[in-house]
Amino acid sequence: MATALFISRTDLVKNSIISGNTDTDLFIQYVRISQEIHIQNYLGSKLYDKISADIIADTLTGNYLSLVTDYVQPMLIHYAMVDYLPFAAYQVKNGGVFKHTSENAESASKDEVDFLVQKQRDFAEYYTRRFVDYICYNSTLFPEYTSNTDSDVYPDKDVNSSNWVL
Repeated sequence: MATALFISRTDLVKNSIISGNTDTDLFIQYVRISQEIHIQNYLGSKLYDKISADIIADTLTGNYLSLVTDYVQPMLIHYAMVDYLPFAAYQVKNGGVFKHTSENAESASKDEVDFLVQKQRDFAEYYTRRFVDYICYNSTLFPEYTSNTDSDVYPDKDVNSSNWVL
């Protein structure tokens, strides 16, 4: 089954620090990765597939459209940034792996990039908590959320950060 992206390039550029003149090819794969890893984890397979099919068929309406617009897209924008930022300065070309530098700008340090990633993760987790609260309270509106079986991805309801505390 084909999978549609749940956000557009415009959504990401308007709601993140990505410049409008950034080549889409540099970040689009991170949108897909974030969608498949993070968003599917919280939607579960059935709801994820339903939304994807509705986007492809251009039939996303009603409660599903509201769910995507108000909850899923903000989550995805910030998870995509979490996954993209560590790689933003690098490109792989015929001659090898290169780090981009600019004549009139200073490259961010690893600590600065890590800070940006953590801020984006904080934003993503905030929107994810809002999503989980909403979907749990309104699960009857989205029967696919609770209809996963066998090898499906079951929706994760835990939004805790990946930081380990021992």
